[in-house]
Amino acid sequence: MFFAIIILTFFFMEFVAWFTHKYIMHGFLWTLHKDHHVKTPEQRRSFFERNDAFFIIFAIPGIIFILLGTVFGFSLLLPAGIGITAYGLAYFLVHDIFIHQRLKLFRNSNNAYLKAARRAHKMHHKHITKEDGECFGMLLFPLKYLKQELKTE
Repeated sequence: MFFAIIILTFFFMEFVAWFTHKYIMHGFLWTLHKDHHVKTPEQRRSFFERNDAFFIIFAIPGIIFILLGTVFGFSLLLPAGIGITAYGLAYFLVHDIFIHQRLKLFRNSNNAYLKAARRAHKMHHKHITKEDGECFGMLLFPLKYLKQELKTE
């Protein structure tokens, strides 16, 4: 049951990420997310973006769930907190490191899934305003991008 909750929470977080990206980051908190799409010359010189505040915002529920689960013994919250945190790690590795190359690791990959994730995210970034976006998820994206990558192999 413990590991099932971790896995279910991890996959549920993809929906949470999609929803918050589409309706909150591209909605009323666009002021924090905008510099992830459109960079001024001074922002290009900085390693950090305002958008990085979402890292902290999204980490808080995982931290709270882990604390409540370990300190107060709420047994269902600990694995949920681990699932949230695991998703955050996956998001960081795929989005920040692999796709945006904020750390110069994992530059090249022949994995069709990862290349499709990168292509879908590029389609998301072709829109520089908060409207008319597409591909708001991170791990799940339209199947057409995976089909394109599988054809080119």
